[in-house]
Amino acid sequence: MGLAMAAPSLASAERAVTIHAGKLLDGRGGMASDMTITVNDGKIVSVEQGAAGQADYEFGDLTVLPGLIDTHVHITKIFNHEGRATEEGLTDEERGLKWAENAWITLAGGFTTVQSIGSDDDFPLRAAITNGRLPGPRLLTSGQPFGDPGATPEEIRAYVRAAKAKGADVIKIFASKSSRDGGGPTLTDAQLGAACDEARTLGLRTWVHAHAASAVRQATEQGCYAVTHGRFVTQDVLDLLARNGTYMEPSWGVVQQNYMAHAKDYVGIGNYTQEALARMLPYQETTPPVWQMMFHTPGLKILSGTDAVAGAEGHNVEEIIWRVEHGQSAMDAIVDATSTDAEALQLGDRIGAVAPGMEADIIAVGGDPLRDITALRDVRFVMKGGKVYKHVETPDPGDPIDKPAF
Repeated sequence: MGLAMAAPSLASAERAVTIHAGKLLDGRGGMASDMTITVNDGKIVSVEQGAAGQADYEFGDLTVLPGLIDTHVHITKIFNHEGRATEEGLTDEERGLKWAENAWITLAGGFTTVQSIGSDDDFPLRAAITNGRLPGPRLLTSGQPFGDPGATPEEIRAYVRAAKAKGADVIKIFASKSSRDGGGPTLTDAQLGAACDEARTLGLRTWVHAHAASAVRQATEQGCYAVTHGRFVTQDVLDLLARNGTYMEPSWGVVQQNYMAHAKDYVGIGNYTQEALARMLPYQETTPPVWQMMFHTPGLKILSGTDAVAGAEGHNVEEIIWRVEHGQSAMDAIVDATSTDAEALQLGDRIGAVAPGMEADIIAVGGDPLRDITALRDVRFVMKGGKVYKHVETPDPGDPIDKPAF
């Protein structure tokens, strides 16, 4: 496969670069044909109808759209040499190389920005990508999440301050058990309120892990910024989130499927018991009605996130595909994964749309994802910040990134 990885090209101030799109999805719900995008100094300079001479990148038969965004990954989660979901037996150098692999394969899959929530391992990876030493998506991170139900409110505030000092972009809070353990609430109102209030005071967003409807309600009532999962949420709670403007980031199409596909690699590690994984099997049938309730809730701000862990890297797009296959319109799913996600990351003025003045995060895919959402698997071109990291003239049918993951 022809990947421009070792020496990415850069649209510089000396010479603008043009991209001609047969079809353009702007990330904000707009669609147009026969468009030329001009990029200079890492930014989109213009988006105009027609082909302005010979374009540097001719994608007349492809669909061009903004780089995709995933608001929930665990990019430093890896398999060891035995294929187990643990770092046991790996040297620091081997761990770092596996993180780099995850970063590259995520970028090559069309995701130019991700939020990892999280691990303190994300910090050195973020620095390497930001400094241009390593190809990977723009990376935001929470660092190590908070999950101690025995902590006092003041101890929780101290944790938030310490996370801010380490350079966290967001605060991740566990307010319920894992779905494998039933998903019940774990924090009091005072505890969760302290976390979200302290983060808000410091200018940080909060991302609250909550499965039980009561835990989701608690998060929005305590003024938290976003809730992830919501597996057992009810309509009245979704209506409350919509009224309060709380973001909802479910994760339906990747994480559980990945656990099922790699069950033997997870069983016996932490709370990944055979019984716990078996408890997740019915979710395959109970999830679609919850999802449809979400996207039919007026005013609910839905985000696109995968909760991708070891085994799911490079297949983040399966979340978008699952959502469309279970009732959401393709355009809405793409908007969720571009401009809506960008807004939630407080980067809506920089990324998430193909428009003048925005960062030149641009991808091209084979086919038309509005007609067949699986076209998003066929990523032919990836530009991030004006640099071209991937350009495939002839797709390789053997490339695992271009195939269903599960």
